[in-house]
Amino acid sequence: MTATNPTLTSLPEWKNLEACREHLQACHIKTLFAEDPQRAKRYFIKGAGLSLDFSRNRLTDEVLDALIALARSRNLEERRAALLRGDKVNLTENRPALHTALRNPGTDSLVVDGQDVIAEVNATLARMEAFVQEVLGQSRTGFTGKAFTDVVSIGIGGSFLGPKLVTEALQPYRASGLRCHYVANIDGTEICETLAQVNPETTLFLVQSKSFGTRETLENSKVARAWFIERSGNEQAVASHFMAVTANIHAAQEFGISPDNVFPMWDWVGGRYSLWSAIGLPIALTIGMDNFRALLAGAHAMDTHFRDVPLEQNLPVVMAMLGIWYTNFWGAETHAILPYDHYLRSLPDHLQQLDMESSGKRVSQQGETLGYHSGPVIWGGVGANGQHAYHQLIHQGTRLIPTDFIIPLQTHNPVGTHHADLFANCLGQSRAMMSGKTLEEAKAELAASGMAEAEIERLAPHKVIPGNQPSNTLMMDKVTPETVGALIALYEHRTFVQGVIWDIDSFDQWGVELGKKLGQAILPRLLAQKAASEASDSSTDHLIELFRSANRL
Repeated sequence: MTATNPTLTSLPEWKNLEACREHLQACHIKTLFAEDPQRAKRYFIKGAGLSLDFSRNRLTDEVLDALIALARSRNLEERRAALLRGDKVNLTENRPALHTALRNPGTDSLVVDGQDVIAEVNATLARMEAFVQEVLGQSRTGFTGKAFTDVVSIGIGGSFLGPKLVTEALQPYRASGLRCHYVANIDGTEICETLAQVNPETTLFLVQSKSFGTRETLENSKVARAWFIERSGNEQAVASHFMAVTANIHAAQEFGISPDNVFPMWDWVGGRYSLWSAIGLPIALTIGMDNFRALLAGAHAMDTHFRDVPLEQNLPVVMAMLGIWYTNFWGAETHAILPYDHYLRSLPDHLQQLDMESSGKRVSQQGETLGYHSGPVIWGGVGANGQHAYHQLIHQGTRLIPTDFIIPLQTHNPVGTHHADLFANCLGQSRAMMSGKTLEEAKAELAASGMAEAEIERLAPHKVIPGNQPSNTLMMDKVTPETVGALIALYEHRTFVQGVIWDIDSFDQWGVELGKKLGQAILPRLLAQKAASEASDSSTDHLIELFRSANRL
């Protein structure tokens, strides 16, 4: 990348890390273990119910000290305080980013622009609790008096990914038989397939949109509303079956939703941080309000850890600085998230939005082009399944891919030796990525099998695994509301710390907005309602022609 903003890369702390990188260039992680029998214990930290083994990294005490020095040189502690007290850290939109206030159980006020944020949060939580109790207690029913059996949450982005992750993760804590469905995609198949599974008499719809104008959400909600009216024969019953989480009460009311059934959204909460708010209603309806509050408590415990614990022992800080180490000094372009727990299967999807929407920036907060790379590509999936798929690329591919292994020490479903097998696989994969297999080891292994010398020489190179792939192992005793809350908050703060180092605005997403705007301009042309504009291009024109021809428009 062309460096037009040398501020970060010219720092002495940055230069020191470049020297550290050169020193470790030829040093294998397994050599670091051989030289230090206490390495695993020294690179092991805890907080908010989570434990992190970060010993399997290209890391020495000198490197860790240098990474923390870089964080301090970027005024991380001051920036952290500004975030938590409600300063306007989202500079391009002139807003604070107060998702931490959503899980603050204290009674102290936090006044932002003349409004007591904590009081508003507590009032909304009280409304949520009353609503959840009514639905689960069956005092709030559908228009025919039948209890609700299904919840359809219609939203996209953070209104979808976060709640979906948590409702899946906390299935063992289900408080009722309510089935929760999510609709996000503007592909009509998703809403049609979802509606085919539910009964209008017993289905509650949640429309999740701050503006009540997000096209995907609004169009899916219109389909759901039309379906409901057609099958119920009762347009007035929309008020009994549709709720909204939005800042646009007027638009929700025009849709047919009573103002009493509208929960607030605030400008100071970004979509990817919104599951802690009323956007989390699907979670609360699934696991009950007590468990939802436990989820908030776990996140708040991580907030406290992030605020109070020294940087060297601070989970989000250490993980963030390791990410900086590999992205900016070792050329890593991706980062894999591998949860070894079926309940956490949607964690990589949520973290993709959290990290890539936050860190996918190319200019500093002053608008200057970055002279270094910002966020990596986040990807991954259920760890045990990945072993039979993409782990091969990590083991023997040509790219450096730092990896987070995430696993609980105990399972909710102790079947035979399954959990021990799962844990063994997790440890085996992380060890293989670190240790690898040398050519000599491959030859010895083949010779022990009785293979002829010529065949050994031919086959051995294919069995070499370089190793030296760095990884973290993140653990909790069990997947619970508290540990899930802490886990998600950990990655939120990790993302923020990296944004501080890169001097980017982690809370805006103008690239997303551009794509939406262009899509809205193209739609009328697809529907033959508007001619091409001067700003069009030949590829777009051609593809529009193909669509209109196929659909006879």
